[in-house]
Amino acid sequence: MTFKTVLLGATAAMGLATGAMAQDDKTKVGFIYVGPIGDLGWSYQHDQGRLAVEEEFGDKVETVYVESVPEGPDAERVLTQMALQGADMIFTTSFGFMEATMNAAQKFPDVKFEHATGYQRADNVSTYSARFYEGRAVQGLIAGEMTESNIIGYIGSYPIPEVIRGINAAYLQAKKVNPEVEFRVVWAYTWFDPAKEAEAAKALIDAGADVILQHTDSTAPQAAAQEAGDVITFGQASDMLDYAPEPRVSSIIDNWNQYYIDRVGAVMDGSWESQDTWGGIDSGMVEIGEITEAVPAEVKQAALELKDKIAAGEVHPFTGPINKQDGSAWLAEGETADDETLAGMNFYVEGLKGEIPQ
Repeated sequence: MTFKTVLLGATAAMGLATGAMAQDDKTKVGFIYVGPIGDLGWSYQHDQGRLAVEEEFGDKVETVYVESVPEGPDAERVLTQMALQGADMIFTTSFGFMEATMNAAQKFPDVKFEHATGYQRADNVSTYSARFYEGRAVQGLIAGEMTESNIIGYIGSYPIPEVIRGINAAYLQAKKVNPEVEFRVVWAYTWFDPAKEAEAAKALIDAGADVILQHTDSTAPQAAAQEAGDVITFGQASDMLDYAPEPRVSSIIDNWNQYYIDRVGAVMDGSWESQDTWGGIDSGMVEIGEITEAVPAEVKQAALELKDKIAAGEVHPFTGPINKQDGSAWLAEGETADDETLAGMNFYVEGLKGEIPQ
């Protein structure tokens, strides 16, 4: 099915839904996803948030969504159609939807927009994200303890701060428990493309990696690791339990449910205001999925203790002394990174090899 067909079908469906809304005055909430909701990762987890909204508000709310929306002009067309069909609020759930979100918000000032992982706001645009790097630190501890080859592979989507933060956080924690560890990073230049993700995973495994971390959305790296054998992985954005207990030994789960419920509720009661939200383990927006029996008990205990200390504010994944990749000083002993630096992070920490593509 082509994107055009999906878009036309979604538009028709939204038109029918709007007619119903006119009769019972429901609050209409739209969601656009960069991947399919069947990815069992990023888009799937956002859709779980949509379903939570429906469960919370029942017949007071109506939700619509369009999946597999390319970043760029297509996204703006989808947003325009949603707004024209009566959406009161729209969640745009990918970094690359930022320009489309801002353009649509300017055209439809009465519609409230919520953009995930972006940084541009307006009177009717809020931004929200999760501190994924906190979960990466926990993954890094497990990865550093469990690797036998001392080579950890990392599949990056795009070289943006969100992804770079995760690489750095995982590496720092892995290095802390295993000074011999080495990271190999492959950039897939996609959020969701199972073929490219599988190719990246296989290349890393062929290069000696026996642990694979990913910041892409499909389960293809899990399948590649399962096929290779003796390689462990971590679920990304969602639990990916189909690949447990091995190769998937744990996961980062993005839990958007409460945020979506709260923000839709704010539109319904008239209290919505433009804001920026960056939640972490402490707020429940970042969860650590079940750590399986494939992980030694003492490693599991250490990982859970790290998670709890991060949640309590006792540990920050970016605490000095830390130098930048070029050896220049970044954080002094005991100093923690500020959010502004983390939000714009465009450098590797000392010890990581390779260059960040520009």
